[in-house]
Amino acid sequence: MEELNFLTLRVREFGLDLNLSCFAVLLRWICIAVCRDAVLSDRVETQGLGVKQLLPAYLGVDLSPEDLLTGVSFASGATGFDPLTPIVVSVISLEQQLAYFDEYRAKLVAIAGEEETERIIKGALFVVCAGTDDVANTYFTTPFRRVEYDIPSYVELLVSGAEAFLRNVSARGATKIGSVGMPPVGCVPSQRTLGGGLRRECEPSRNEAAQLYNARIQEMIAGLNAERGFGTLVVYLDIYRILDELMERGDRYGVTETTKGCCGTGTIEVTGLCDSRFVSVCDDVSQHVFFDSYHPTERTYRIIVNDIFDNYIQVLT
Repeated sequence: MEELNFLTLRVREFGLDLNLSCFAVLLRWICIAVCRDAVLSDRVETQGLGVKQLLPAYLGVDLSPEDLLTGVSFASGATGFDPLTPIVVSVISLEQQLAYFDEYRAKLVAIAGEEETERIIKGALFVVCAGTDDVANTYFTTPFRRVEYDIPSYVELLVSGAEAFLRNVSARGATKIGSVGMPPVGCVPSQRTLGGGLRRECEPSRNEAAQLYNARIQEMIAGLNAERGFGTLVVYLDIYRILDELMERGDRYGVTETTKGCCGTGTIEVTGLCDSRFVSVCDDVSQHVFFDSYHPTERTYRIIVNDIFDNYIQVLT
C-alpha cells in the first residue's frame, strides 16, 4: 500500500480504491487478482463471493487471525518477472513475496496447526499476475533491456522467470494456480501517449510483445501440467481478448471513452498523480474503460472478472 509502503499499492483518489496487485492467495475460496498489477480486482472478487469486503495486504498493520485464515495479498504494484523491474521502480520482488508467504505460513501454523495449514493451502487458489510492467516500463520506457534483447528474446526472459516462480509456488503446496496473461499493452492510454504518435493510436510493438508472451506462457503452462510429478494445476487466465473488445467496441458495453483515463488529461497521469488537489476527474467514470492512464475503472474490472468467471471458474474450483 502506499500508506504502508508494502505489497498492495492502494491509493484513495476521488473516493476510489486503486488496488495494485500481482500475487495473491485467497484461502478456502477464490479471488482473482486480475492483471496489470490490477486495480480493485481483489475487492470485486471477494465481495462477489461473499468472503470479505477486501483482500488485505499481508504486511498490513491490522491483520486479524481471521484475515490470515481467509486470505491475504502478497502483491507489490509494478513488480515483474524480470529481476530488473522491481529494482527500477523500487518495489517488492517476486522472490521477496515468496519469502513473505513462507513467513505467513509459519503464522498460519501457529494459529491453526500444521495439519489444518496444509489443508488450507491445498484448498487455496493462488493467482499470479505479472509481466505487463516488465513490457510497458522496463523494456519500452527505460533503455536498459532494449540494448540486450529484442522482443522475442525479452519475452523468453519473462517466460523463464514466470516458470521459475510458478514452480516455487507449486513447491510451497499450491494445488491450483491461476496465471493471468497480459492485456493489449499498446492500447493502454499511457502507452498510446508514449508510443502511439500524435494520433495516440495503439502501439503495435507493445501489443506484439503481449501477444507473444501470452502464446509462450500458455505453451510453458501446458508443459508444466504435463510434467509427471509436478502436482499442481496451472490455468492460464486470458484478459487480452475482453480488454481488446472493450477498447475496440466500447459502445457494446455502454462505454464512450476508450483511449483516455478519467483523471486529469487521461493521457499520462497514473495512481498518485491523480490527486484531487491538483487534477480534476471526469463527470461519469462509468463511461471510461480506464480510470487513470494505466488502470481500468471499477466497472471495467467487473467486466473482466465476470469474463474470467464465465470461462475459467469450472476449472479452478
